[in-house]
Amino acid sequence: MTQILMSEAAHLRIRDRIAHLAPGLRIVTVPEAGRYQADGAEVAAADLAPEIVWNTQEAYMSGLLPSLMRPLLDCPSVRWLQTFNAGLDLPVFRRIMEKGVRITKSSAQGVVIAEYVLAHALSLIVPIDAQRQLQARREWGRTQYREVSQTRWLLVGYGAIGEQIAQRARAFGVDLTVVRRGSDAGLAHRTLPLSRISEALPDTDVVVLACALTDETRDMCNGAFFAALKPGAILINIGRGGLVDEDALRRGLDASRPAYAVLDVFQTEPLPDDHWIWGHPQVRVSAHTSNSGDGVQPRADIQFIGNLERYLAGEPLMNEAERSEVGLA
Repeated sequence: MTQILMSEAAHLRIRDRIAHLAPGLRIVTVPEAGRYQADGAEVAAADLAPEIVWNTQEAYMSGLLPSLMRPLLDCPSVRWLQTFNAGLDLPVFRRIMEKGVRITKSSAQGVVIAEYVLAHALSLIVPIDAQRQLQARREWGRTQYREVSQTRWLLVGYGAIGEQIAQRARAFGVDLTVVRRGSDAGLAHRTLPLSRISEALPDTDVVVLACALTDETRDMCNGAFFAALKPGAILINIGRGGLVDEDALRRGLDASRPAYAVLDVFQTEPLPDDHWIWGHPQVRVSAHTSNSGDGVQPRADIQFIGNLERYLAGEPLMNEAERSEVGLA
């Protein structure tokens, strides 16, 4: 019998939709930290033998993730982890994959993160703040600006999230360059490897960081990056805080390279109270919440159910991570 470990809340959401897979499944839930139940009865931690573990965003937010991760790391029975994460740069994922566990990532947050990116970019390109200031002064004034369709965008990373961003940016008619490994990105006007990113910076109006944090990408936005960037550009980081050298960013902002930074991720999280980023007039801060749309969990549920059916049928899984994503050869 296949044992699946998940939060109680997750089970309540999907139990009717996976009932047709019974009796081949035994669902063990985590009703609260450190407790496990199956069919309403308590299960001792020593008796756990999950083959599948499902880490959900709601479990993370409610403090239940350690109760899911501990059996995942300790039990030799685990064969597959479905996680709510899109990026796997945390060292724990390497440990998990070293055990031979398959990991599938979530693409559920792609829609809302793409909306976050477009909302901030549009509000900075279109002079909404300037118009509000004129209104406050009861001043009838013109606010000239560059049309969104005339802007050039540089999208670093073209995974599930990057593709959603590209779809929405292209709908506005932007000129799109994508930085990625491998073949051309279908929605891009041109594709470059990371080693050639500097070629695009002098002409770029909007830079969006949507790539994984690796040894290659860590601090990629450094002094040289900002020195090459077009004056007046916008930087949006929804990838990882480690992609940006924050001291170099501060110097870049002083030179209007970039003119604005929209940051959802940071080198240190939570962002310290005394950090300069909080009060900088050219920076917008959100607390790693660009993925907090109300459609994320329903999409994640659908993805898990689909992958569960595939797993039980011996079919390829959607969004399965490669060893290179966790730093393994």
